[in-house]
Amino acid sequence: MNRFDDLAPRRLYEVIALRERVFVVEQNSLYQDCDGKDLAAWHLLGTSNGEIVAYCRILAAGVRFKEVSIGRVVVHPDARGQGAGKALNQEAIRQARSIFGPVAIRISAQAHLEKFYGEFGFVRASALYLEDTIPHIEMLLTPKVPQP
Repeated sequence: MNRFDDLAPRRLYEVIALRERVFVVEQNSLYQDCDGKDLAAWHLLGTSNGEIVAYCRILAAGVRFKEVSIGRVVVHPDARGQGAGKALNQEAIRQARSIFGPVAIRISAQAHLEKFYGEFGFVRASALYLEDTIPHIEMLLTPKVPQP
């Protein structure tokens, strides 16, 4: 887990290259990736043999949503189906709660991934909408309340 200023330039380049490969080229979605939020984010990188195979960013409450959020979740095409996405999401939730405590976490999920995020406890929290020409929904993970 790194803050923006702690990312080595080569690592930052690899992150941007992965996001561009998947979100812009593979998904054929033209959008402004450099949105300014990377500067305020915690960056979680999943690696294998020194290469980035999974990535996401964690944002404090108020940066994107009123809740803490996880975004730009991406898995390298060569690493899909091997558990990298599940491991990344589990670690992102763990890290977000480590940084911010037992808070709610909101995501903007591609709609076809609703079931995937549901496996982590996220529930649909909005109507379907287009984001960068791709159908999305907001999903919310509420904190677990300790039982008395």
